[in-house]
Amino acid sequence: MTGKGGTGKTTVAAALALALASGGRRTLLVEVEGRQGIAQLFDTPPLPYEERRIAVAPGGGEVRALAIDPEQALLEYLELFYNLRRAGRMLKRMGAVDFATTAAPGVRDVLLIGKVKEATTRVLDGERVYDAVVLDGPPTGRIGRFLNVTAEVAGLARMGPIKTQSDGVTALLRSGLTAVHVVTALEEMPVQETVDAVDELRRLELSVGTLVVNMTRPSLLPQSEVARIAAGGVELARLREGLVAAGLPDRYAAGLAAEAVEHAVRIGLEQDNRRTVARLGMPTYELPLLPGPVDLGALYELAQRLIDQGVG
Repeated sequence: MTGKGGTGKTTVAAALALALASGGRRTLLVEVEGRQGIAQLFDTPPLPYEERRIAVAPGGGEVRALAIDPEQALLEYLELFYNLRRAGRMLKRMGAVDFATTAAPGVRDVLLIGKVKEATTRVLDGERVYDAVVLDGPPTGRIGRFLNVTAEVAGLARMGPIKTQSDGVTALLRSGLTAVHVVTALEEMPVQETVDAVDELRRLELSVGTLVVNMTRPSLLPQSEVARIAAGGVELARLREGLVAAGLPDRYAAGLAAEAVEHAVRIGLEQDNRRTVARLGMPTYELPLLPGPVDLGALYELAQRLIDQGVG
């Protein structure tokens, strides 16, 4: 899951994980940016570097969560491939782990996605442990570089475990198991970043999945009247008559007229942005702008909205 900052990417990822776990399934919700956004949404303590159950899904099923720390991923990698548990601890004390993940960001991303790959492909008693894995990925401006791991490490590792790891990650990302879903809002900058990100992902031959238009608001005006009112075509006399008929002072007419024009302008801009994203040709879901802060109840409501639109 990717999207411009401020579009509700993490919220939508959490709602998607709940929707995909409905009916008795199990999903894993993963974050890689160190913000502990998942813990805040589900009102739990900060997530450790381990998979932990955080919610029961609608109709049964469960959501587990994992916050991947680059340092812990590197230490785990050193232990797994080189049996360097003690050396890894020493490197951590020396600050070498921070140096390695900062100096070679491509390797950092390989390790992060490699941990997701391990969870995605893990099998127990002949069946995959998770029915779905939802990765709350970097925003649209960084998603292409984050997922294009082979190119990022090509100049750093031409053979050995890192190269093998990056090749395995690339195979998963370009397989039928993976799709990149994009969250946007019907505003100019998020829509433009969405268009740019989708173009980049397609150029990198990564599978683009669905578009989630988030924080939508209903129009309070008839569609046929939007353009006229946006141009200032509010009949104040009729508005005053309506207010009086409703038992309200007609002095509110000017303020209401200004609000109507502002609302119509916004609806017109949203319609233009909706046409822009429609040209991307992606299956699209819509989620409403909910009043107040996003809490656990809001997550379940958004998950049910996705289920009602066919997710799960």
